[in-house]
Amino acid sequence: FMLHKVVDSICSNVDEIYPSVLHFLDVDKAFDLHIAGRLDADTTGLVLITDDGRWSHNVISPKKECKKIYRVWLRDIIPANKATELIEHFKQGIQLQGESSLTRPAILELVTDSDTEQCDANEVLLTITEGKYHQVKRMFAAVGNRVVGLHREQIGEIKLADLSAGDWRELTTDEVALFI
Repeated sequence: FMLHKVVDSICSNVDEIYPSVLHFLDVDKAFDLHIAGRLDADTTGLVLITDDGRWSHNVISPKKECKKIYRVWLRDIIPANKATELIEHFKQGIQLQGESSLTRPAILELVTDSDTEQCDANEVLLTITEGKYHQVKRMFAAVGNRVVGLHREQIGEIKLADLSAGDWRELTTDEVALFI
C-alpha cells in the first residue's frame, strides 16, 4: 500500500503520543503490516506499507540505493551566491553530529519562483539514498539551517502524486515489482 501521511501521526505499529498511520488503512489486520521507511510525526508524505519483509528491506536498505525525494522548507533562505557551494557540499556528503562518517552523497535542488525569477530559495528538493535518524533535519542543521517543513514526495520510482493527505491505495503490480 501507499499512504499519504498526515502531520501528527506516527510510522509505528503501536499508538504512542500520536496515532499510528495504520489507522488510516481500511484493511483486515492492518496492524500486522510493516511500514517501509518511517517519517517523523511532524513530517508528511509518502509511506509504503507491506507484509513482505524482503520487499521492505529493498526499500530501506542503504545498499539498495533507493532514492527518496523530500520537499524541504527551511528557516533561512539559501542565497543565490551560496547555492552552488551548498549543492556541492551535499553531493560530497554531510558530517552529521554524532556520526563517524559522512552521509551518502545527496542531490540538493533549489525551488525558485519562476514568475519572479527569484534566485534565493528557502524551499528545496533533497534526494537521499539512506535513512538515518532525523537525517534530513540533521543535514541542514549541520550546514547552519533549520528545517521548518518536510514532505516526502517519492520513493524510488513511486510518486505520491495526487493522493490526498490521509488517503491510501494499493500499489499496482508494476509498482510492487520495482522492489522485488
